[in-house]
Amino acid sequence: MNIRFANTKLEKKCSDEKEMQRHWGSDQTKKLKQRLTELKAAANLGVMKTLPAARAHTLKANRQGQISLDLKDPYRLIVAPDHEETPLLSDGGLDWDKVTKVNVLEVTDTHD
Repeated sequence: MNIRFANTKLEKKCSDEKEMQRHWGSDQTKKLKQRLTELKAAANLGVMKTLPAARAHTLKANRQGQISLDLKDPYRLIVAPDHEETPLLSDGGLDWDKVTKVNVLEVTDTHD
């Protein structure tokens, strides 16, 4: 899958191990690296739904259109489809199997 980051600061935090360790500690860094590796290896976003530990799901309310992937509780990796037109099913839901590009938005606790 093609992965883009919301900004260069986030990209640096997510690609430099020292930065990751400094911001999130070793346990969170391990999980974040795992999720990013899984995303890169996946043919499409639907693959992430097949990984039980990722607990991939769409978010609602002010985060509509975003997808949450579990890291170390309470943190989540938040991504969004990065297509000119978001692939949708006939019922209006996200067509996970057609999402081949994502934008990494943040690493956060969405329950705050």
